[in-house]
Amino acid sequence: MENEREFTSEMVDNYADKLLIGLSKEENAMVLSEFGQIDKDFQTFESFKDLDKVEPMSWCLDRTIDHLREDVVVESIPLDDALRNSGRTNDREVEVPKVVE
Repeated sequence: MENEREFTSEMVDNYADKLLIGLSKEENAMVLSEFGQIDKDFQTFESFKDLDKVEPMSWCLDRTIDHLREDVVVESIPLDDALRNSGRTNDREVEVPKVVE
């Protein structure tokens, strides 16, 4: 199959600008290489006959049999020991600095 899509360094830079990320020349070359591999993979998919007749999967694993283990209660460390190394606590909770305005 002939490659009708040609990715260029300029296209990669244009996409990076639209995404508001800057790419070095090395990163641009890496992304360009990855685009080429992705395009090659799509060409392989496009070569499959009757692919459009295949029913999409809703789940990738066979979910007909589920085996769940029994819950086993085990002794845990005391709460005071668990909170001992934290900087600040509020009752049973660890206080952390606010990082979102």
